[in-house]
Formats: sequence, C-alpha cells, structure tokens
Amino acid sequence: MRKKIVAGNWKMNMDLNEGLALAEGLNNHFIANPLKDREVILCTPFIHLALVSRALTAPGVSAGAQNCNDHKSGAYTGEVSAAMIRSTGAGSVIIGHSERRTYYGETDELLASKTAEALRNGLRVIFCCGEVLSEREGNIHFDVVKRQLEKGLFGFSEEDFSRCIIAYEPVWAIGTGVTASPAQAQEMHAFIRELVEKRYGKEVAENTTVLYGGSCKASNAAELFANPDVDGGLIGGASLVRDEFCSIVNAL
Repeated sequence: MRKKIVAGNWKMNMDLNEGLALAEGLNNHFIANPLKDREVILCTPFIHLALVSRALTAPGVSAGAQNCNDHKSGAYTGEVSAAMIRSTGAGSVIIGHSERRTYYGETDELLASKTAEALRNGLRVIFCCGEVLSEREGNIHFDVVKRQLEKGLFGFSEEDFSRCIIAYEPVWAIGTGVTASPAQAQEMHAFIRELVEKRYGKEVAENTTVLYGGSCKASNAAELFANPDVDGGLIGGASLVRDEFCSIVNAL
C-alpha cells in the first residue's frame, strides 16, 4: 500500500522562534489526534531543521529540508549537504521544486545528481515535476513532465526509486490562487503512475506516492484527495497556518 502524505513546504518564511512554535503546535495536535494511516513531513528552512526535528515526537510526523547540494562536502560557500541535513535528524528533502528550477536554473541533470547524493545519505526524496502555463496552453505538459522524470529520476535503481516520492506541481497554480481542477490533477497523476509502471513495473507504480502541489488549501483539499491517484499534497502557504494545515491533513 502506498503511503498517504501531506508535506508542508515552509519556503523562506518564519524566523527560528516562529518556526519552532508552529512545529510544536502541530506536534501537540498530532499527539492528540493520531495520524493512523497518514504521514506528515514539515520541510523547513535549513536553520530550523535541527530544533524542529527534535521537537517532532508525534508518530508519523517528521522534518525535511527544501533543497540540498549535489556534492558530499567541500568549498561550496553557503551550501548545505545531504549529510548535514541527515545529521539534524531530518529524514526527507525536496528536490527540483519549480522555484529552484526557475529562479536558480536547476537542470534535470543537476537534480539527478542531487537526488543521488540525498539517497546515498539515507534521505527520502520528494521529487517535484510540473509544467508552466505556456507549456500547459501549448499542450506539451505531458511531454514536460515525462522529460523531467526520465532525466531526473528514472535513472535510479528500483531500490533507490522506492525511497522517492513524486510531487506534481502545475507551476501556473503555485502561489497564484489558481488550482488545477480535480480532473486535471487526476489526469496528470494517472499519467505519472503510468510512466512509473513502464519504467519499474506495476507493483512499484502502485506503491509510489504521488502528491499534488499547487494552491491546495483546506477548502479544496478533500476534493483533490478524493482522486484515486492523488496520495496527498505538497502544501505551500497553507502549511504556515496551523489550523489550515491540520484541516488539509484531516481531509486526507
């Protein structure tokens, strides 16, 4: 059975005290309201990771990073390695978020290298894929997602791939208030699962968690999560508000 997951991506928000307070509040909530068959990952800024990791004691709740470098160590000023992330107690890392691809020019090849380094250090990878508006309007969105997965993720062994989560994020729906319709989300998620099946087989495809990311909030989460191939969400802005985020988790 594939895992049902809600991952919060805090992006570059909240100072250390604010972030720790949010994490502690969420932890207390999930102690009082156990997750059972669901999982929550809080992907925080680097400075939060160590303290947030220690604060998360509720079963099924863990910390993750938003990025990592593709090198083991060395003279890379300002960068953070996968080994450093793992040493904080965090268990996951987001790779290939559209903001990294767009603002920092991260290529499919670089993302494959980052994924390899993360997996070598025992991290689970939340690998992001998705198209921009012009690609959706040009009807090449399936081609774009296929390329991103084939070049960034499908070069790994079945064993390594099994430690990866795929997050589909229609870039035109991130931070815009526009959300892909449930039908659009299901269509792409089913396509992604079909690609996984062609590469790794039906059993692996059925066990692969595919998250939706793109203006998912409490008001539309249940409708999105009702689709058979949508296994949860990668949540941006709504993950910064405790009650809103908890409502999204409850919708799963």
